[in-house]
Amino acid sequence: MPAEPTLAALPNPLARYLLATRPAFLSVTLFGCLVGIASALWGGAAIHPGAAVVTVLFAMVAHAGINVLNDYYDALNGSDAANRSRIFPFTGGSRFIQNGVLSLGATAVFGWCLLAAVVPAGLWLSAHSAPGLLSIGLAGLALGWAYSAPPFKLMSRGLGEAAVAGGWLLVVTGADFVQRGAFSFTPVAAGLGYAALVANVLYINEFPDIGADRQAGKLTLVARLGPARARWGYVAIAGLAYGWLALMAILGMLPAACLLAAAPAVLSLKAARVLLSHAGQPSRLAPGITATIAAANAHGIVLGIALAASAQWS
Repeated sequence: MPAEPTLAALPNPLARYLLATRPAFLSVTLFGCLVGIASALWGGAAIHPGAAVVTVLFAMVAHAGINVLNDYYDALNGSDAANRSRIFPFTGGSRFIQNGVLSLGATAVFGWCLLAAVVPAGLWLSAHSAPGLLSIGLAGLALGWAYSAPPFKLMSRGLGEAAVAGGWLLVVTGADFVQRGAFSFTPVAAGLGYAALVANVLYINEFPDIGADRQAGKLTLVARLGPARARWGYVAIAGLAYGWLALMAILGMLPAACLLAAAPAVLSLKAARVLLSHAGQPSRLAPGITATIAAANAHGIVLGIALAASAQWS
């Protein structure tokens, strides 16, 4: 595992701010956008490369801003500072505030600046496609803010997984809308399973943090259920993801080639075995966490390729 960040190890201010966004975890947004663009392509839309690049770039900027603000609010509630069972870099926050790399105030300003940077890009993309994109963008930003910020604090109310699934479904839907210029069920058919797998990344990450979260009053879904009961939730979420994919292919809402995106179920199964055996042993969960991240990314990559290839074959 990599070492936690320190001010001495990051003398370059640009490097500090870049790494504070947790760039390694932005891949789920990249692949969500690619699924949405491929969904539009399969639906017959003409792909506009410039708009696609802006969509991907600023969706990742929005994700980065949400990551930074989540660190800020978890510092305010004390959950990250109290976390002794964290598995860095996956759980317990980025540690930038706790290790003195960035101040609390600088983190807040940076997070809000990242989100503010998304607004002009969203307006340009809306003008390029259709006004309906504004509702998707506003809903996504609202969910990202409400995820950890008061008064909603969705994660602390056991609604974090629902917020994450909704957020990444909006990523897929928004990327599709930019190209298509209209709402369609296709990105929902393609994106819901992917969004569930992204939600499972959050879900398994909550297990090492149960003690600190409970101490801080951050009652995540896993903290509410306890490890023995909550471990089965992982299986249920993964089952929903792959079951939805199969159902959409059977009903003809997605091309049959998309069933190849069920192959990462092998990784989800590996993670489930780790979690079912060691839910109460945080130090042994790292292999399950990495397999969960890999499953979400691989599902997005294969699904995007299958949609794009099916568009060429049809």
